[in-house]
Amino acid sequence: MNRLRVAIVAVTFIWWCALLLHAQTGCKPQDPTGFFEGSATSQQAGNVDVTLNLRCDAGRYAGDLLTPVGTYSVKDGHFEAGKLLLTLVAGSDNVALEAALEDGVLQGSFVSGDDKGPLELHRTGDARTSSSAETLSLTKAQWHEDLAFLARELPKRHANAFHSISREKFESEIKGLDHRLDQLNGDEIYVGMDRIANLVGDGHTYIRFPEDDANLPIDIARFGDNYRVLATANGNDRALGARVVKIEDTPVARAHEMLLALTPSDETDVLRNERANGFLTIGILLHGTGIVRDRNLVRYTLADDDGQEFTVDARSVTRSEKEKLNWTYPYQDAPRFRQKPD
Repeated sequence: MNRLRVAIVAVTFIWWCALLLHAQTGCKPQDPTGFFEGSATSQQAGNVDVTLNLRCDAGRYAGDLLTPVGTYSVKDGHFEAGKLLLTLVAGSDNVALEAALEDGVLQGSFVSGDDKGPLELHRTGDARTSSSAETLSLTKAQWHEDLAFLARELPKRHANAFHSISREKFESEIKGLDHRLDQLNGDEIYVGMDRIANLVGDGHTYIRFPEDDANLPIDIARFGDNYRVLATANGNDRALGARVVKIEDTPVARAHEMLLALTPSDETDVLRNERANGFLTIGILLHGTGIVRDRNLVRYTLADDDGQEFTVDARSVTRSEKEKLNWTYPYQDAPRFRQKPD
């Protein structure tokens, strides 16, 4: 009899926990969502600006909490008795947020590891839609919105965005690009935004390449004042070791100079030049800076050691295709650093 009672109690407890869990996860259409902006006071970082983009997708909370130390994705949450409770994650880091909602204001606290503190967020609009697809095929209105987001959020999230460029110069550059934006294509807009991000000056501030960056199957490096082809694929063996003269109609030294604008302005010349060298074979950047007319088919004018000029055409490949290419190098035995990269 006692065993039966214990079993009944255990089953009842499990059933009650399941009901409680069900009641406290997910969201309903009338539960709060939206785009919230405000600040939190961290014991470790002090007062920081944060934004919360909160959606209710198919009965579950989703979205992101954006902070200067990282972006945390909503893992779970619920709204009950006027309080919003969220669990957010970024890698192995977790944040628990609890806040009361009144007149569009979330006021409460957060806990993250051994850090905690109060926060206050004001609803400033509807939740933003989210898409994992990266594309440059946006409407002009969407591009204007993205540029405004960059202008607003980069200074908030950077530890010191104006250590190399003044706020006035930054805002002037944003205004100038916004004024020209309707006349530009997607590659030109990307390059314009990335150039502004690089004006901040440090090597960790830039706009990531989209998946479709039109990578060209040729590798170029600088030796003194010369640029030479280090590796190639798709049958352009004659190009190996040749000196690069022009990329379409632009002398290669001039192309390199133009691409330096897409490198961090306050970093060393070695780092900036190395990045610009790599950009000589990326279609999105060559097209976005006006060096070439077609991001996917680029003509290089080369010269052999006798000074005889010739051209090769490089057609872009996707990242997955590039990994499968058979590369050809201008040597039979690889240098030691390539033989033993570890």
